[in-house]
Amino acid sequence: MSGFTRGRRIGVDVGKVRVGVAICDPDGILASPLTTLARDLKAKADQLPSDVAALADLVREHEVVEVIVGLPVNLAGVRGPAAEHVEEYARILGPAIAPVPLRLVDERMSTVVATRRLSERGVRGKRQRAVVDQAAAVEILQGWLDAQRRRTC
Repeated sequence: MSGFTRGRRIGVDVGKVRVGVAICDPDGILASPLTTLARDLKAKADQLPSDVAALADLVREHEVVEVIVGLPVNLAGVRGPAAEHVEEYARILGPAIAPVPLRLVDERMSTVVATRRLSERGVRGKRQRAVVDQAAAVEILQGWLDAQRRRTC
């Protein structure tokens, strides 16, 4: 992939209750699930939420070169309340991971695809809820990696 900067990237699926996190290999070929973080919805306005702090720690620990955050847009390409929620999360996360760049990318249908793939593998119910956020983060990151590969080949 000429023009593609080598290095690990993290994919993030921001939900109302949980944040799914995925990571790729340094060559940007394969995204894998990393963890699910519980959202810290009780942090005061002047405090960094614990999930954002944990994500910033992962960025440093894995020497990440870029963070890819899924931005939910509807099928018509319009940003609704969910997208505004993710944009606000990104405004908090960006400074916490600086100087690592954060990129918002279209995540249309990522959770739907992740849920379907988990169901096809026999993962359902509580077990599915436990990993669907990570699986959605994998879909977001892998989709972005594949698009970069198509763009630079």
